[in-house]
Amino acid sequence: MGCRSLVDRGRENYNFQKYIVLLGVSLFFLKFAAWFYTGSVAVLTDALESIVNVVAGSIGLYALYVSSKPKDRDHPYGHGKVEFISASVEGAMICFAGLLILMESFNRILNPQEISNLDVGIFLIALSAVLNFIAGSRAVKKGEKNRSQALIASGRHLRSDTYSSVGILIGLVLMYSLEYFGYEVGWLDGAVACLFGIIILFTGAKVLKDSFDGIMDRADNELLEQVVGCLREHRHNDWIEMYGLRILKVGGRLHIDLCVVLPYGMTVREQHFETCEAKKAITERFGKVVELTIMCEPCHKYSCRNCYNECSERREPFLKESEWTVESITRP
Repeated sequence: MGCRSLVDRGRENYNFQKYIVLLGVSLFFLKFAAWFYTGSVAVLTDALESIVNVVAGSIGLYALYVSSKPKDRDHPYGHGKVEFISASVEGAMICFAGLLILMESFNRILNPQEISNLDVGIFLIALSAVLNFIAGSRAVKKGEKNRSQALIASGRHLRSDTYSSVGILIGLVLMYSLEYFGYEVGWLDGAVACLFGIIILFTGAKVLKDSFDGIMDRADNELLEQVVGCLREHRHNDWIEMYGLRILKVGGRLHIDLCVVLPYGMTVREQHFETCEAKKAITERFGKVVELTIMCEPCHKYSCRNCYNECSERREPFLKESEWTVESITRP
C-alpha cells in the first residue's frame, strides 16, 4: 500500500465516522421518543447513552480529521495520537453516563412510577438496537483493518449500546408480561436500569484502559508476534542476530526500530543491501504504513557459533542458528 493508500485510509475512516454521528443523532430522537411514550427509566438509560453517542461521535470525527493529516515539521510522527485522546474522552463519557443511569435507577427503585405504552417502547428500542449493532460491528472491523483507535472505540461504544438495549428489551418484555397479568412493575424498571448502568460503567472502563495503553505505548504482543514471524520467514544467512525490536503505533502508521548483527568485514554497501531486504519483507507484510529503522552492528566473538559465514576472524565453529522469538528479538 502506497502513501496515497494511507491518506485514503484516513479519509475512509473520517467519512465512516460521519455516518456514525448521523446515526447517533437519529437514534437520540428515537430513544427519547420511546422514553416519552413509556415513562420508563430503563428506556431513559438508553436515551441518556444516546447523548453520549452523539457527543463522543463528534469528538471521534474531529480526531479522525486531525489524525488523517500528513506528518509535518511540528509533528514528525504524524497526528495519530489524537485518536487515543479521543478514545479516552469517549471512555470517560461512557462512565459518566453509567453513573447518571445508576443514580436515576436507584431513585426509581425507591420511588416507583407508572409505566405506559411498553409495546411502543419495545419496538423503538429494538429498532435502535439493530441499527447500532450493524454500525458498531462495521466500525470495529474497519477500525481494526485501518488501525484506527478512534473508530474502534466508536464501534465498541455502539456495540455496548446494543447489548444494553437488548438487556433493556428483555426487561421491557418482562415488565409488559407482568403488567398484562396485573402486577406492579415500577420497581423492576429501576432494577433493569441499575443492572445496565453497571454494564455501561464496565464498558467505559475498558475503553479508557485501551486508550491509556495506546497513550503509554504499551507493547502489542500480537503485532510483535506478526513482525517476528515475518522476519523468521524471510531470514537470510547473513542475519546472525536481531534484537532491540520496538514498535510504535501512531494512528494508522507503524514505526519499527530494530538492530541486526551482520558478519564481520561486511561493507557498508552490503549492509545496505541486507537492511533493504529486511525492509522489503516487512513492507510486503504490512504495507507502506511502516517506517522501519534498522541499525547494523558487526558480529562479536560469541556470534561465531551462530554464523554460517567463513571469515578470517572466526573464533569458534558454527553450532546452530540463533532462535528468534519475541522475547529474544525484543531484548535490549
